[in-house]
Amino acid sequence: MKLTTADARTLALPAGKNGRPKIDHLEHDDVIGGFALRLRAGGKGITRTWVYQYDLGGRTRRLTLGDATVLSADEARRSAARLQAQVRLGQDPAQARTEARVQAAQSMGAVLPAYLADRRPRLRPRSYVEAERHLQQALRPLHPLPMADITTDRVAGQLTRLAKTSGPTAAFNIGRSASAFFAWAMRKGFITANPMVGIEQRKPQARTRVLSAVEIKAVWSATAGADDFSSIVRLLLLTGCRAAEIGRLRFSEIYSDRIVLPGERTKNGRPHVVPLVPATQAILAARKRAPGQEFVFGRMASRPFSGWSAGKQALDARIRAAGIEMPSWTVHDLRRSFVTGCNELGVPPHVVEAAVNHTSGFRGGIAGHYNYAAYEVPIRNALTRWADYVQKVAEGRVVAGDRVVPLSLRA
Repeated sequence: MKLTTADARTLALPAGKNGRPKIDHLEHDDVIGGFALRLRAGGKGITRTWVYQYDLGGRTRRLTLGDATVLSADEARRSAARLQAQVRLGQDPAQARTEARVQAAQSMGAVLPAYLADRRPRLRPRSYVEAERHLQQALRPLHPLPMADITTDRVAGQLTRLAKTSGPTAAFNIGRSASAFFAWAMRKGFITANPMVGIEQRKPQARTRVLSAVEIKAVWSATAGADDFSSIVRLLLLTGCRAAEIGRLRFSEIYSDRIVLPGERTKNGRPHVVPLVPATQAILAARKRAPGQEFVFGRMASRPFSGWSAGKQALDARIRAAGIEMPSWTVHDLRRSFVTGCNELGVPPHVVEAAVNHTSGFRGGIAGHYNYAAYEVPIRNALTRWADYVQKVAEGRVVAGDRVVPLSLRA
C-alpha cells in the first residue's frame, strides 16, 4: 500500500510483536522501494519512525528519516526518493551521514582545545593568553564550522570585520594566531590546506599617537565614575602598564605600596614592580574585595575584566558629550603617552624604560643579561612626578599644546 500520514498515526503492531520492546515491525511503501514505517513498542507506547532501507555491497543498511508523528508521509517519501537515487548511482548514503557526523565533530570549536593544550607548555604565559583570546573569542564565528569548510574567504572575511571593529593591528595579530593554528591542524590531518595561505597580512605601521594635555584632561574627566573601565583607564594612564596587566590584576598582587606582577603575567616574562603613589593608591583603595573575589576588576569573582570594547565606546561617548572631539585613539596610547610624558618631564630614559618593564634600550642585548636593577626608588619618583602633572592637567592648571609642558616651565 501507499503509506499515508494517517497510516503513521493509526497502524498497530501485529499481535506477536505488540508489547515486546525493541522489536521492529516495518510497513513498506508500494511506491518507493525501501521506504517504510517502522513501529516499535516502548515504555511510553509505540514509536513511529519513517525509514529508508537499502542493500549495497551485500549489506543491508537502514537510515532514519524522521519522527512519523511530525514528518508527513509525502515529505518522508521525497527524502527516500533522493536516497534511492543516490544508491542507484552507487553511492552510500549511510556512509555519507557517518562522514558528516565525523566532520561535524571536527569543527574548529571542537578541535581548538587540543591545539591550546598542545601549545600551552610551548608558549610563554602571556603569549598563550593572547593566542587563546584570539582563537576562542575573536574567531568564535568560525567555531561551528567543520575544519574542512573553513575556507580562505571565510577567514579573510572575519579578519576584515575585526580590522574595522578592533583595528588593523589587532586583526594582524589575530591572523598570526590563526595561521599557527591552521598549520598545526594540517600537521595533525584535520585539514589538507591552510586557509591563511593567500590572505595578505601586512603588519600595520607602529602607532605614534600621544595624547595631548587637553586630551588627557578629557579622558580624566570622563573617567570620574566608579565603574571598572574608568578605574582601569586611570591606572593605565598613571602607571604606563599594559592593558592586560591592569585588566587581569589580582588582589594578591597588590601590597601597601606597590603592585608586584609575576613573570607569567608580563610580556617579557620578567617580574615587574609598580610602586604605588597616592593617586594610584586611592583608586585601588576604592575597590572593595568581596568574599572569594580573585580579580580586582570584572563582573565575576573568578574572571578578569572583559568589557574592553563596550567600555571604550562608552568612554568615547562621554568625551563627545562633553563637547570634545578626540581623534581616534586606543587604550594602548595611554602607555605611549606615559612614556613620552615622563621623558619630557625630564625623567631619565633608563628609568622610564624600567618603569614600563621594557627589555629594549639600556636592557637590550648583552646588557640585559647583566643589568637586573629594579630602580624602584627612581621609578617611584617618576610616577609621583607624572601623577602630579596629570593632576595639574585635570585641574586645568596646565595649558599645553600637543604634548607635555615640563613642570619646571610652569612654575
